[in-house]
This record gives sequence, C-alpha cells and structure tokens, in this order.
Amino acid sequence: MSDMNRAIKVTGGNLTWEDWDGPGTPPADHVEIEVVWTAINRADLMQRAGLYPPPPGASDILGLEVSGRIASVGSGVSRFQPGDEVCALLTGGGYATRVVVPEVQVLPVPKGLSLEKAVAIPEVFATAWLNLYYEAQLKPGERVLLHAAASGLGTAVIQLATAFGNPVFATAGDDAKLETCRKLGASGVWNRNQGSFVDAVKHWGGVDMVLDPVGGSYIAEDQRVLNVDGRIVLIGLMGGRMSEVDLGLMLVKRQRLIGSTLRSRTVKDKGDVMQALYRHVWPLLSAGQIEPIIDSAWPIEQLEEAMAYVGENKNTGKVLLQIAG
Repeated sequence: MSDMNRAIKVTGGNLTWEDWDGPGTPPADHVEIEVVWTAINRADLMQRAGLYPPPPGASDILGLEVSGRIASVGSGVSRFQPGDEVCALLTGGGYATRVVVPEVQVLPVPKGLSLEKAVAIPEVFATAWLNLYYEAQLKPGERVLLHAAASGLGTAVIQLATAFGNPVFATAGDDAKLETCRKLGASGVWNRNQGSFVDAVKHWGGVDMVLDPVGGSYIAEDQRVLNVDGRIVLIGLMGGRMSEVDLGLMLVKRQRLIGSTLRSRTVKDKGDVMQALYRHVWPLLSAGQIEPIIDSAWPIEQLEEAMAYVGENKNTGKVLLQIAG
C-alpha cells in the first residue's frame, strides 16, 4: 500500500501533495483510517507559519480531523472494524491518504450524515463542548459572549449552547456573517467594525462566560460585560498575546480567566470529550436539530488557495478538503 500513500509536506512554508510512506500499522488500541475528507483549522495556518509546533510525539503533518473508513485496527480495538464509516479528532496527520489514531478519538458517522458533513464535526464540536461545559461549567440559562462567531467553531458553539439552554451574543466583522449567526440561534449580535461591543452586551443583560479566540485588547472589554462569577475562556491569540487585566474587577466580581487548548491534551481527555459528544450531541446531529455548517469544499491539491481563503476570514463555517472519492 505504501506506494499509494500521499501527504501534504510543508517545506519552507510551501505546500506539496507528495508520495509518503504512510503511518504504519496501528498499535494496540489504535485504528488506521483511509481518509476521504479533512478540514482546515486556524491551528493548521499557525503550524504552517511555524507558530504552533505539534505536541511531542504527534505527526508533523497538518490536519486535526478527518472522516473516512476504517482500514485496519490494532489489538484491543472492539468498537470498529474495517469498512466502518467514521470521523476522528486528531493531534495531527489529517492531510494524508491514511492516518493512525487512538480508538477513543474516533466516532461512527452520525446516522443520516455523509462523510462530507461528518468531517466538519470533530474539531469544532469537541472544542465547543470542552470549553462551554467542561472548562466554564455552564449551567442552563447562563449566557455566553462569543467572538469570531461565524467561524467553524463559532457556528458550532451557537447551535450547541442554544440547544442546551445557554443564550448566545455573537460578534463578528461582517453583517452577512452576523445574519447567519442569528439564523443559527444567536439572540444578540454586534459588528466589531461599529466599535466596542461592551454597551451592546451590557444592554443585552451581560454574560456569564466569554469564549474568546482573540485575546489582546478584548480581554479588558470581556471583563466589563461579565456578571458576578463570570468566566473568560481564552482559546486563541488573534488579537495578540499581551493584555491589560483589571485585577480589581476580577477580585470584586470573582471573575476567572481560563486558558484552554484542545490539541495538547491527553488521549484520555480527548476520549472523554468525544464520548460526551457521542452521548449528548450525536442524537441532536442525527435528528437534524443541529448541523455542522460548511462554507466550501476544495480538492487537497488546492490547499494553498483554501488556506489563503481562511486566512482572509472569508469563510462562514468550515472549509473542507477532499482527499479521496
């Protein structure tokens, strides 16, 4: 099989789709997936730019999620067999014809969904679940402020939070994107090009949690809209890594600022998140109550153009890459 395997190689920032030896035989408790679809995440853009190296021991090939068919299974694997249609959360290695991944990070494609739809689920819904219900411990009725709300992650967060009884206020830089956010369930919206979101969010009633992929100057503004016992979960640094924090406000209002990444967590942690999705979110996906929002799909050979498109914030929802038919 090795002569048929291909992967994206990054050399000096350039991307090439070339022959590759393949991931090897799956060890115990791992499965090998024949990849049909993968997707672009901001982490891939950062890694390509040399700003986000993979965790120790992870594949240096880009790609944090795939959908496809089980090709082979290692010893101890009981939930899957060759031919099963699955989607998986990866620590790397998705931009390839095959990938080996721990069994616990793999789930069957939700009933009624195609492989194309399924690839848009793992990274964004795992990140959404982890941060809303594990890190921030949201209770029903608590309110969420979401920045960069029309991203793949944002469109998952809006639907998930709304389905579980947590109203969402969404910010983005484009009115058409905000209209999409409204349709997905956001009950408050703000275009960041109109200035600070603080007054609009306060008028909406304040929030108990902020999901912030921006950082930088946003943190001080996040603090101003938090209710007592509010949490800011920082998941990215699109606005820079330095920030002013009002410690007086933090103290008096018992605020928490939490840094959170998914990729570098243990296999057990990722498995726990995936099992939570299987229990709580898979039924909603199968029922059509929520759905992964897909912006566009590109052949893997056009990865360069697809990454530029994401880099320019043109997408609403996920940008997919097709590896096989």
